[in-house]
Formats: sequence, C-alpha cells, structure tokens
Amino acid sequence: MPSWCPLLCRLAMLLCVWAPCQAQSDTELPPGTPIIQLRLAGDKRKHYEGRVEVYYNGEWGTVCDDDFSIHAANILCRELGFVEAVSWSPSSKYGKGEGRIWLDNVHCSGRERTLAQCKSNGFGVSDCKHSEDVGVVCNQRRIPGFKFISSFTNSVEVKRVQIIARIRTSSIYSQRKRVPITEGYLEVKDGGKWRQICDEEWTEMNNRVICGMYGFPGEKGYNTKVYKLLAKRRKKNYWDFGVNCTGNEASLHGCKLGHKVELKGNATCEKGMPVVVSCVPGRAFAPSYNQGFSKAYRVEQPLVRLRGGANTGDGRVEVLKNGEWGTVCDDSWNLKAASVVCRELGFGSAKEALAGGRLGQGMGPVHMNEVECSGFEKSLTECYFNRDALGCSHEEDAAVRCNVPAMGFQNKLRLSGGRNPFEGRVEVLAEKNDSLVWGTVCSDSWGTMEATVVCRQLGLGFASNAFQETWYWPGDVRADDVVMSGVRCSGTEMTLAQCLHHGKHLHCPRGGGRFAAGVSCSESAPDLVLNAQVVEHTTYLEDRPMYILQCANEEHCLSSSAATATPSSYRRLMRFSSQIHNNGQSDFRPRAAHNSWVWHDCHRHYHSMEVFTHYDLLSLNGTKVAEGHKASFCLEDTQCEEGTEKRYECANFGQQGITVGCWDTYRHDIDCQWIDVTDVVPGDYILQVVINPNYEVAESDYTNNIMKCRCRYDGHRIWTYNCHIGERR
Repeated sequence: MPSWCPLLCRLAMLLCVWAPCQAQSDTELPPGTPIIQLRLAGDKRKHYEGRVEVYYNGEWGTVCDDDFSIHAANILCRELGFVEAVSWSPSSKYGKGEGRIWLDNVHCSGRERTLAQCKSNGFGVSDCKHSEDVGVVCNQRRIPGFKFISSFTNSVEVKRVQIIARIRTSSIYSQRKRVPITEGYLEVKDGGKWRQICDEEWTEMNNRVICGMYGFPGEKGYNTKVYKLLAKRRKKNYWDFGVNCTGNEASLHGCKLGHKVELKGNATCEKGMPVVVSCVPGRAFAPSYNQGFSKAYRVEQPLVRLRGGANTGDGRVEVLKNGEWGTVCDDSWNLKAASVVCRELGFGSAKEALAGGRLGQGMGPVHMNEVECSGFEKSLTECYFNRDALGCSHEEDAAVRCNVPAMGFQNKLRLSGGRNPFEGRVEVLAEKNDSLVWGTVCSDSWGTMEATVVCRQLGLGFASNAFQETWYWPGDVRADDVVMSGVRCSGTEMTLAQCLHHGKHLHCPRGGGRFAAGVSCSESAPDLVLNAQVVEHTTYLEDRPMYILQCANEEHCLSSSAATATPSSYRRLMRFSSQIHNNGQSDFRPRAAHNSWVWHDCHRHYHSMEVFTHYDLLSLNGTKVAEGHKASFCLEDTQCEEGTEKRYECANFGQQGITVGCWDTYRHDIDCQWIDVTDVVPGDYILQVVINPNYEVAESDYTNNIMKCRCRYDGHRIWTYNCHIGERR
C-alpha cells in the first residue's frame, strides 16, 4: 500500500463504488438476505468466464473453492444474467484475487435466487488463501429480458488507488453564457470546501482525462494572461496533493495522487497558478451563445457508429467494412477500446465498456475480435484486432456508454401529471412575451418518434407510448397553453427543439389542455429483426385464381388492377415466409388494447395492428413497381430459444405479442404473405420488407427493421439473392 494512502483515507471525500450486476429484484428476496453484487474478473478472454468476486459490506472479495459445486456455479451465473453454468475451476485458474475471501465452504441446492442464500461459513469466515480462488465459465446465452439493476464499468485488471473527490470546473463570466461550458478553473471538494490544484506538475494527460470525463474528446490551449490576472484577484485555497494521470483513465478518480503539496498560505504554488482546463467539444456539441443549440447536427461517421442505445452516447458498436456494417466481439473489450470509440464519435471518455450484447444484438458479420487499443488511437480501426471472429456470435456484441457534455437539456422539458416519473404530459420551457414560461405541445401528428426524443432528452430511456390525449394526466393548469406545434422528429435528435416545428407561428386547432401531447418511457424496449435467410430460401411464384382471393382483395392485399379482374382470371403472387425475431430487452406488444382490435369477418380473425409489415418490389433506381402489406392478425410466439417459454398465442382471442428470445413465423402459404406481381414485367428488381413501418410500437433500434434482396424475374421464375438487413453503404 502506498505510503500516502492513510492521507487519502483521512480526507472527507465522496466514495465512488463500482457496481456490477446484482439480482434482478432485491425486494423479492426473503427478509434478512445479505445484498451482494457479483463480477467475473481476472486473467480471462471471454466476458462469461473469470474469477468469482463478491461485493459485500463496501468491499470486493473472492470465493474459496472448498466444497464449491456446479450448483453454486449455476446460481452465480443466473445471478449475472446467464442461463446456466458450463463449468467451474479451482485453484485460482484466472489468477489470484486481492482483499478479503468473503465466502468459504459454499453449499447450494440449486434452488437459491442468489449466492448469498447458499449455506457457507459466513461472510469473511475462511481459512483459505487466494491460491484457492474459484472461477466459473457460464453459458454465454443471456436470460432473455434480464434486467441489470446496476452495471459494472469494466472487468478489473489492476486494482488502483483512486482519488475520491467531487470535481467541478469554475468558469469565468464570458464562458458562462456558452452551452456547454468548455473552460474554467478545476476544483476538488475536500473537507467540505472547494480547493484549487496547483499547476506546477500538471500535465496534458491530466487535461485529457478531465476533458474526457466532462464529455469532450480533446483539450486545447487557453489565454493564460486572463487567468493569471484573475488568479491574482481570487482568494486561493489549494488542495494539498498533485495528480498524476496516464491519459487513459475514465475520470480523475482513476488517477494516482501526485506529490504532496506543501501549504504555505499565499506562498503556496509560487511558481504556478490554479489549474485551468480548456476542452474541445465534439461537433454535435459545438457551443453557441444563449440557446446552446439552433438545429440538430447529424454526426457523419464513415467507419464507426452506435446503435440500440437509449441515451445519447450509448450504443452497440458497429464498424463499416467493405461497404457492410458489422459488430465488434467483446473478447478483451475494455475501457481503453471503448474510450477510443467514444472520442472518435465526438464524445468524451467511456463510462462503461459493455459486453454480452447488453445493448442489443446486431446483424450481419462480426468485423472485429480481441481488440487491443493503447487508448490514444484516432479511430477504433487503428487498434490491433483479430480478423478471425471464430467462436463469436451476436450474443457477444460489444457496446459502450460514453461521457457526454452537460447541456442542461433536461431543464427545458418535463413530464407532468403522470403516476410515476416515466410518464406524463409533455411540457416545454419556452419564451413568451420576453419571459420563460412552461407550456404544452400540440398533439397533432404526435407519435413514437417524437416520444423517443422526449425520453432521450430527459434521460428516461426508450419511448413506450406516445399519447395524443392527456386528460387523465392533470398537469399544471398554468401550463395548459400550447407553446410548440407541428413537431416532426426523425428520432435521432437529442432535444425536442431540434425537431422540425412551427416556431413562433403556432397552429393547433384542438388546443392544449386535455389534447396536449404525452409520453411514457421505459428502461427497455423490444427490437424486431427479420431473418433474411428465410426470405431468400422460401421465395417462389404462384398463379392463383381470383375467385379464391376475395378475402385477400377485401384486405387490399392485391394490386389495384385486381379491382377489375374477373373471378376466373389469375393473379401471379410472389410468395415467401417471414420469420421475425425479438432480439430486444422487452416483449413486443401491439399498441392497441384488446378491446380495440379490428374484426375481419371474411378471414374470421382480429387485427391487432392493421399494418405490421410492408412488402415492396422496387426497380433498381428505387421506384416502387409492386407492393403488399401484412396485418398482424396473429402476432404470437411460434418458437423460442431454449429455456424461454412462450407467452403469446392467438388461439381463443388470446394475447398477442412476441416474447424476448422468441420469433413469429408467417408461412409463405397464408393469405397476404405475398406481393402481387401480375403487372410486373421481367427484369432485375429489389425486394424490400419493412417491419413496424409506421413506428406504431416503440423499439430500441429501427435501422434493422428493413431487409432488402436482389431479385431477378424472367416472366416464369423468380430468384432472390444477396438478402441483407439494414442499409448498406
């Protein structure tokens, strides 16, 4: 232990605790059950293996291998969100741990909810050494819909002494008008007082860490003359330590303490001045005076992007290679690599490096595996990586959560009248008669995309529902007036103000009040993905007589020329099967309530969604030459992954939906599962299938809702090939 650690422990500072996954719901455990957190650490290659470490009573420790069994390993893996254990290893296979050995002689029956319920000698009662630390290998498959109560920033490689302090930048007056604030004095709170840091031993690496933790990708110089003059006028109260960062830390808390500074009153830091940090914001956060943002900026990143995250700076990492987007395998994925991604995209350093498809599973190839970065690369593609992704699946897709600048977006929007903080009438802070007032948003054209932006701006996760009437949520009557109308969002905006809207010229025939826009948000969302291979392998042509297509014609499943067709004529149908998977974190459910489903007498079934999929045949230049659509007359779990139970079945007017980890199959031989190509001439075309085309149900990622195939039609036969999900470069 470093000699200055007692000095650190003496300081009255705020403790920043690492928090990995814990049981899904502590409230469901029997009273008196110890609350623990678990992680897999040590010398490992995969995220689902490692040395077992337990967080208890404010301290991380290990588990002894005495009497450990596969039953205990199963309990542990399930507590971490995996379906089961594959094996366990004695004798510190993943390296020796440090600190306490919390559990010894662990006996589990296999029915416990948490490792803390298993019988043992008691916490901290052990005669083991760290050479007996136990390790486990879990099945890499996740429990569908597993809710991570808290998250662990990264697998621990080296335990480091941390500076535990509150940090702030104190800006000069001219900087306070800007959003975000990018420059100012750096201060730490110690013993209840804010103190400056002497810059005599301050380095650029320290600046890099500070800027990264505040959400900025880089640092820059500043006008030293201004700050030297201000420093002479300010009362100085220096912190009695320096700071030593390598530049790769996620925050100042990860840096080592530097030399102890001798406090000599006004003579302290004679050769220097208080530390000033000046940062460069990413282009999406470029500062402007007063308003902060005038319009949305769409970040164009040709090589790396984030998908599937609820908040700005969160998402699954995807890389462009040979014109095709693919994912990154989480083998060896760590904060250094994650920070390279974040800075490349214009954010700060990474808060978390996530493994195991935590932010959804991607599609297509796995482009990178075993990524190793120094942390100073300009792009993830500059890091060393293994091009052989053998053994990697999309269940191992890597993701990141990045530090983003404090823009104050959440202060300009609120939800009012809801039963909980995740729902309510949307109220916006707007300028009216030279003053700022709260008002409502017109609900005309209000939908899922607009709700998505509201939830993101407030940091409440994904949109669950968008409401055009909110009479059941009585908000502040002083905020009933409409202050925003004509809102149209693409879903990528960071704030509602960035969406298209009417500006000062409001137009809202129904007015605000009970007709104001509302939302409900959720921490998780479904994610539907079509199996492109099934479409490619099941496409064929069928000539079918018009007299047995009357029901399909009533549901507008045939082209317009069918309206004048005789009963004895034939229609040429391009048939194929659709297999739609829910790869998200929550079930996909129709928005319409059970009692509002529409009955179709001809086919004798209900439609829970009038338009569930669009089927289009396009020319090579994108012109639509034929179309079809499919209502969700039977949205159910056709099949599920092993270990996942079916929840939805259409029989007997049952509940409709698709469970996480399940898929719904619309076979090629059912009505409307086709495109009417009777009037199409032979040639080369593009088959396009879009799921949930009207965004009627909120999802975590809409970019994978589209599938395209190349088609060749010779007048007698049809071939589909090169089917792929999402857009290609």
